[in-house]
Amino acid sequence: MDERVERRLAAILCADIVGYSRLMEADEEGTLATLKAHRRELIDPLITTHQGRIVKTTGDGFLIEFLSVVDAVRFAVVMTQGMADRNASLSEERRMRFRIGINLGDVIVDEGDLFGDGVNVAARLEALAEPGEIYVSGSVREQIGEKLPIGFVDRGEHNVKNIARPIRVYSIDSSMRPAAVEAGRPVLPVAVRPSIAVLPFANMSGDDGQEYFADGMVEDIITGLSRIRWLFVIARNSSFIYKGRAVDVKQVGRELGVRYVLEGSVRKAGNRVRITGQLIDTETGAHIWADRYDRSLDDIFALQDEITLGVIGAIEPSLREAEIERVKRKRPESLDAYDLVLRALPYVSEAMAEGAHIAVPLLDRALALEPNYALAHGIRAWCFEILYVRGGFDAENGAIAMRHARAAIAHGRDDATALALGAFVIAMVEHDRVTAVEVWDKALALSPSCGLALLFGGVAMGLGADAERALEWGERALRLSPFDRLAFAAYQALAIGHFMGGRYEEAANAARRAVQSNEGFSLSHMFLAAALAKLGRLADANASASRVLALQPNFTIGGLCVGLAIPAALAVPLIEACCQAGLPK
Repeated sequence: MDERVERRLAAILCADIVGYSRLMEADEEGTLATLKAHRRELIDPLITTHQGRIVKTTGDGFLIEFLSVVDAVRFAVVMTQGMADRNASLSEERRMRFRIGINLGDVIVDEGDLFGDGVNVAARLEALAEPGEIYVSGSVREQIGEKLPIGFVDRGEHNVKNIARPIRVYSIDSSMRPAAVEAGRPVLPVAVRPSIAVLPFANMSGDDGQEYFADGMVEDIITGLSRIRWLFVIARNSSFIYKGRAVDVKQVGRELGVRYVLEGSVRKAGNRVRITGQLIDTETGAHIWADRYDRSLDDIFALQDEITLGVIGAIEPSLREAEIERVKRKRPESLDAYDLVLRALPYVSEAMAEGAHIAVPLLDRALALEPNYALAHGIRAWCFEILYVRGGFDAENGAIAMRHARAAIAHGRDDATALALGAFVIAMVEHDRVTAVEVWDKALALSPSCGLALLFGGVAMGLGADAERALEWGERALRLSPFDRLAFAAYQALAIGHFMGGRYEEAANAARRAVQSNEGFSLSHMFLAAALAKLGRLADANASASRVLALQPNFTIGGLCVGLAIPAALAVPLIEACCQAGLPK
C-alpha cells in the first residue's frame, strides 16, 4: 500500500537578494557580515513574531511558511520597510534589496520540506518582482481583502515556467504600511490610531531574582495600556523579542509599526528599588514622558501594582498631548474621525462656551464619518453640558447633551473614556448621580487608570455635597495623573470637599491650583472667591469674583445652585460666601 502523502494549505513566501553575486564579488566578507546582521537584527525576529517557519535558505534567499496569509503579507511589508530604512545608512554598493513573492496554495510536506504548485507559484512571483517589491497571487489578494491597510496594484495575468495556467499577479503599494506586526489583533493604520510597544525593562540590579519582578511589571503595564480604547498596544510576545538586546527605538518603531515605545529599568539596592521609565516617539526620538520611582520592597506585589498604575496614568495624558501636537501638523483635508476628535479636545478642555463652540463642528465632522464613534459622542455631550451650564441652563442644550451622553454609553461599552464623559453629563444635566456612579464604576473596572472618571466623578460628587467622595476621587486622580490638562477638575473636587469640611485655607489652596491649571475656567475662580471670603480676605475674594464675571458675565450663584441641583449642605454656605465676595445672587 502506498504511503499517504501529507498535504496542507499554506501561505508561502519566497525571497532573494537582487544582485547578490555582484555584492559577493565586490566584498565577500563584508556582504556576508551585512546579511547576517540583517537576519539577526531584523528578519529572523520578524519571522518569529509573525509565526513563520523557515523551510530552507540559500545563500541569498529563503523560503518561509506561514499559517496565516495576513501574517505573511504583514511580515513582507514590515521587512521591506525595515530593509529600506537600514539601506539608507549604507553606501549604494552595499545595499541589499529583496524581491518577494507570496502565494496561498496547497503544498506537499516531506520531512519538513515543502513541494508542489503552491511553492512553485511563490517562486515565480518572486522572479517577476522588481527590487524592493512584493508580488502576490490572486488567492493572496482575495484573502487579504481589507484586513490590512495596504494598497494593491493589479499587474495582470502572467504565463510562467512550469505552471499550466496563467497567474493573476498583484504588487503591494510600497507607500503604505501596516500599523503593527502583532498577530491576532485588529490592525489599525499608523496614521489613524496611536500604537505603542512596551519593551522589557532592563534589570540593572545584578540580581537575577529581580528578573521576574521587572517582567511582571511590564506585563501588567501592557495589560493596563490595552484597556485604553484609542491605543493599539503590541502584545507581550512581540515586544519581548527585544529582551536582553540593546535596541534603537526608531528601529523598534519600524519593525513593530508603532509610533511610541516605552522602555525602562529596574535597580535594586538593599530593601529599596528604583524603577525608571521613559516614553519615546519612534519617529523623532523625542522623549514624551520620563519619571523615576523609588520605593521600599516591603510588599513587592503591592509595589508592582502601584508603579504599574502610576506609569499608565502618566502615559495616557502624555500620549494624548503628543497625538494632539501630531494632528496639528496634518493638513485639514486629510483629517479622519480620530484626528478631528483630537483637534476638538484642546478647545473643549477649556470647559468654557467659546471653546465648545469651536469644538462642536469638528465633532460633527467626526460623527459624519463614524456615526457610532463613542468618544466623539462623549466629547460632544460634554460640549453641550458646557453650553448648558455656562449659558444659563438652556433646555435645548441640555437635551442635546443628554442625547450624546446616552450614545456615548451605548456605543462605548469597552471605552472607559467615553463612559466617563457620558456619566459626567448625566450627573450634571439630569443630576442622576446614582446612575453616573454606576457608569464611572464600569469605566474604572474597564481601565483602573482612567483618570477622567476620577477627575469628573470627584467634581460631580462634590457638587452633590458628597465631600468624602470628592476628596477621595480628587486625590486619586492627582496621584494617577497629576499633569493632565484636566487636572483643574481634581483640584476643584478637593476645593469643594475642604470647603464643606470648613477647611477654608485648604479649600483656597486647592482652588488656586485649579486656577493655575486652567485660568480660563470661571468656576475655579468662584470656588477661590468663596474660600477667601470665608477666610475674611475680602479684597482677594473680590478680585477672584471679578474674574468670574469677566469670564462668565451671566453668572449668578443662585442660578448655578438651582441649575445643578446642589444640595443645601453645600448651596447655603456657598451662596453666602459668594455673595460676600461680591458675586450676584
